[in-house]
Amino acid sequence: MRRAIVTALALALFAGAAWAQNVRIMGYGGNDPAIVVRLLDEVIGDELEAEGITVTYEPLEGDYNAALFNALSAGTAADVFYIPAETAPGIIATGKVLPLNGLVDTEPFIDSLIEAYTVDGQVYGIAKDFNSLALFYNKDLFDEAGVEYPNENDTWDTLADKLRAISAYSPDVHGACFNANYDRFGAFALATGWQPFDEDGRTNLLDPAFVQAVEWWTGLVAEGAAVMPSDIGQDWGGGCLASDNVGVAFEGAWILGFLRDQAPNLQYGATYMPIGPAGERGNLLYTVAWGVNADSPNRDAAVRVLQALTSPEAQQWVLEQGLAIPSREALADNPFFDAGTPEADANRVVFEGASLGNVGPFQFGYVGTAWMTPINDALVAIMTGQASVQEALENAQREMDALLQR
Repeated sequence: MRRAIVTALALALFAGAAWAQNVRIMGYGGNDPAIVVRLLDEVIGDELEAEGITVTYEPLEGDYNAALFNALSAGTAADVFYIPAETAPGIIATGKVLPLNGLVDTEPFIDSLIEAYTVDGQVYGIAKDFNSLALFYNKDLFDEAGVEYPNENDTWDTLADKLRAISAYSPDVHGACFNANYDRFGAFALATGWQPFDEDGRTNLLDPAFVQAVEWWTGLVAEGAAVMPSDIGQDWGGGCLASDNVGVAFEGAWILGFLRDQAPNLQYGATYMPIGPAGERGNLLYTVAWGVNADSPNRDAAVRVLQALTSPEAQQWVLEQGLAIPSREALADNPFFDAGTPEADANRVVFEGASLGNVGPFQFGYVGTAWMTPINDALVAIMTGQASVQEALENAQREMDALLQR
């Protein structure tokens, strides 16, 4: 059954019922329009249609966040729209997002994902899916080097020893790929107990806990136990692992399709993030939620569409299609995770990673992704030998203070 009409401007779904309420959705361009069309066509569309609701998907190509902010300001935003975690505080601060308390049951969803969209006790978004980080490793390299696989009991120290042993195995082999970016390093900062913002909304990059994480991350590169992706002609951890010359990369489930296509013969495994000096793991949540426009003329229908898009049936379909990790806790017991394949095992690790240790959203307050810039610049300076840890972090702190005072 395919009633979707694809046009250059929008994807109109289940049109034709003159009495129906039309609910507009705004989300990413790229592959997302086709995915949402299929979800509506194959899973939830008939139910919504029976209730007199039609749905139109309007992809925002290019810079989604800028386009959404413009639409919210102009009063042209859709009834339901994506809220990326990294810009959620700013989107919610516009006052254009409807609080969902009392309208949507949040109990079935993973707590950390609900917390990512909670402000002053009000929930403003329901995560449609998510990713967390896991440790992916090349089994063949560990076997050839005679080194024990990384496992859930590894601490920073034991993992570092394994990375050193892999690097010592051959001059062409490297223990791990560490990029100079908070989007991976941040999980290790959280594993020290450090928090990105204090109660006054400030960020302390000179906190001894944060310094400890920086020293561990950059120190392994300095001693040759890890390399930056660019050092071996790659631009991310997945490329490093697929090269067959790197033992470990820290990525989310997004790496699975890439490895399937680019390294089909790679024998890999996945395990949880290592235990940090504070005695717990650290991790980041990468997620996008569905939110409802507070000014929607079809508020009740919009809430109903959000419920359908995050229903057990919808999330089961997403999981079975291998598209993303669903946000409902009950799906932890789904047979999909017990298939015994490397992909199924990795997906389980990523799913469970959302609830293990000090887990924080990939989110940066009202300044958005600009918050990462001072940290990323400091990591680059340290890892390329341009500055010491102390020098780089002192400079980063000055930049961060100036950013947060704007």
